[in-house]
Amino acid sequence: MESYNSFTTAKRQISEAAKILNLDEATLQLLSEPQREFTFSLHVKMDNGKTKIFRGYRIQYNFARGPAKGGIRFHPDETIDTIRALACWMTWKTAVVDLPLGGGKGGIRCDPKTLSQRELENLSREYIRAAAPFIGVDKDIPAPDVYTNPQTMAWMMDEYETIVNNHQPGVLTDKPTQVGGTLGRRDATARGGVITVREACKNLGVDPLSKFAVQGFGNAGQRAALLHHEILGGGKLIAVSDSRGAIYNPEGFDSNELVTHKLKTGTVLGFPKSKQIAHEDLLELDVDILYPAALENAISKDNASRIKAKIICELANGPTTPEADIILNQKGIYVIPDILASAGGVTVSYFEMVQDKYSFFWDESTVNQRLDQKLTTAYSRVHEAIKEKKIHPRLAAMVVGVARVAEACKLRGWV
Repeated sequence: MESYNSFTTAKRQISEAAKILNLDEATLQLLSEPQREFTFSLHVKMDNGKTKIFRGYRIQYNFARGPAKGGIRFHPDETIDTIRALACWMTWKTAVVDLPLGGGKGGIRCDPKTLSQRELENLSREYIRAAAPFIGVDKDIPAPDVYTNPQTMAWMMDEYETIVNNHQPGVLTDKPTQVGGTLGRRDATARGGVITVREACKNLGVDPLSKFAVQGFGNAGQRAALLHHEILGGGKLIAVSDSRGAIYNPEGFDSNELVTHKLKTGTVLGFPKSKQIAHEDLLELDVDILYPAALENAISKDNASRIKAKIICELANGPTTPEADIILNQKGIYVIPDILASAGGVTVSYFEMVQDKYSFFWDESTVNQRLDQKLTTAYSRVHEAIKEKKIHPRLAAMVVGVARVAEACKLRGWV
């Protein structure tokens, strides 16, 4: 399979949107590069008494609409270009759902699976010691991402508060509720995606109770499987996959039992009445709705022509390459792009920021209701752009997001 540079892909998407919006060259240049980049050398004392050096990053892509917002990843293959791309996409994601935020992303090149709990805590605190001057509730608000979680955020928040000698729970989001986290955050990304699927089914006349598949059965994938039934009223889950393999049953799986099996065994493999299939075969199954919830570039020009789903809901970041987008659009497959489909997470993170500022917290039904309203409105605006500009959904979402950021840049006098 051909390899892709995620940031090259992201810049290509910006250029395509800029042409439709007739943006001037200065604005295009401003939107095509991060406003700030930081690289850190992190010195961590390991359990064996030795010090190990890790490389950390924080990219603050754009501040025109508000402080930067985006996750922190712990991954052995982390690259600066991947983080640039993700920070870029976060900029459009916050704009598409009309949040008063910019885009950012961070990461540490490490293999968290080889680190003890104490080493993970030391690494998390060291990252904040390096990044503290550049983050804050009105500067840049990180959150979890790949291989980080609410516990990571609690350590980081505590370290930041120690440094500034002040209570600042809103400096990081997706924290445990006991230290300023919000209800409704655990399933927010998946819930937002399923809400957009609901709206797409209405517009396209697709039966939401038919077959669907989930690629990537981590947090977002598991919750999408559960929420598909809750929000859409049913549906038949016939295939799922995780890093160890993929399973299939044309008669459908019980989502609750499958999630329990995954949490108990660490994999979907071995689930009763399932047949193991190749990872790539899952994407090409005859389903109406497909949820890619794994890593980047899963759908490329190599396999796009064989995909049969009517609706693809991108819960992962960048799962579809630009070449694949064109092929899927020509086939009449409706892609709900990641900057819309997975925006539920950052939306509820924003709700958490608001609640932290006021020290007043909402019940879960209020969070879910406001998330539904935000995502439904955002989906409607993107769908309007599809019809107005006669363009495919990803480009329409980019046009909506880029237009809002470009307008903020012009109003500020940056261009």
